[in-house]
Amino acid sequence: MSTREIIYNGKEKKIYATDDPDLVLVHFQDVATAFGGIKRAVIREKGIYNNRISAMVFEELGRAGVANHFVRLENEREQLCRRIEIIPLQLIVRNRLAGTTARLLGVENGTRIPNTVFELRYNCDELGDPMINDHHAVAMGIATYAELGHIYDLARRANDVLCEYYLKAGIELVDFKMEVGRASDGEIIISDELSPDNCRLWDVETGEKLDKDRFRHDMSDVAASYKKVYNRLKKLTDQ
Repeated sequence: MSTREIIYNGKEKKIYATDDPDLVLVHFQDVATAFGGIKRAVIREKGIYNNRISAMVFEELGRAGVANHFVRLENEREQLCRRIEIIPLQLIVRNRLAGTTARLLGVENGTRIPNTVFELRYNCDELGDPMINDHHAVAMGIATYAELGHIYDLARRANDVLCEYYLKAGIELVDFKMEVGRASDGEIIISDELSPDNCRLWDVETGEKLDKDRFRHDMSDVAASYKKVYNRLKKLTDQ
């Protein structure tokens, strides 16, 4: 893995090419951003916890047969992943109504619901990641109806696995943002990261928020909360 050509320089992660054209190295930084990058800060060790948490979550999905890009953890800040062709969609999976959706619908943050809500968004920073429907995605040539069906199936299976996984750690998975891409063989798989940066994670007993909302809403102890999530998941793997 001698090559260090940067192929993506994002707000919170960098992605490097490797000597294998089908593999990339994902580097997690200590930068935190919110509200489309308007709010920004450096939070010490945040990248370390996101890297480790995301690795454990992807490994759990892999054990359950849910296809994702993770290959292995390389070091405290980097993981080796399958290289993908980005599909510019986000699928928000909501087990409660929280955040922007709660505000949009005029309900209390954290409202319990009898179903799981799937929100499709066009992954475009310039447009603010607008919510779209399946027909928009097909009209824009982003994905076919069959591919969207596969993406929703991935999301349902991932949600089932991760709700149970986090519950064992005393954490409720309130919602998460899932991104996908096409691997070199054409398979559509989960990509990006699954960490407290793009998951709402609440302590089951106390309701304490253990995710990026702590940064968004100036609640302090951001890194300590991420560390708490890491330690609880690590305890599961050590059992």
